[in-house]
Amino acid sequence: MSAWNLGCEAWGVQRYPQGELVVVLDCADLERAAAFWTTVLGYRREGYGGGPYLGLVPPDGRGVELLLQRTGDRKSEKNRVHLDLRTADLDVEVTLVQAAGGVMLTPEPVMEHGWRWHILADPDGNELCVLQPPLS
Repeated sequence: MSAWNLGCEAWGVQRYPQGELVVVLDCADLERAAAFWTTVLGYRREGYGGGPYLGLVPPDGRGVELLLQRTGDRKSEKNRVHLDLRTADLDVEVTLVQAAGGVMLTPEPVMEHGWRWHILADPDGNELCVLQPPLS
């Protein structure tokens, strides 16, 4: 086991053929970002942490780790990568994200091919989408 994954097996990170998949999200304030994302995703604080980093993992410890990275850089443009939260109830999930500190960026849901979604931003301005799949 190499030094970079020592202890990672304890929470069952998401594997890919050559290693482990981790999503890194820049933020200005680790505590504020952690409070937002643990509320929205139901994740818990665990995983890698220290210095400018704080790891968040799914409640059962299995899946993709979200690694928060404190940075002094200010967000200035649209994210090239963002998180999508797919849900059966768009309105309920959007309300939860807003209650956690998310900001609505679309006044009305976007609709395409039966999908409905809103674009929101986390407290650091990082975009995320809350999507409801087509009703079948």
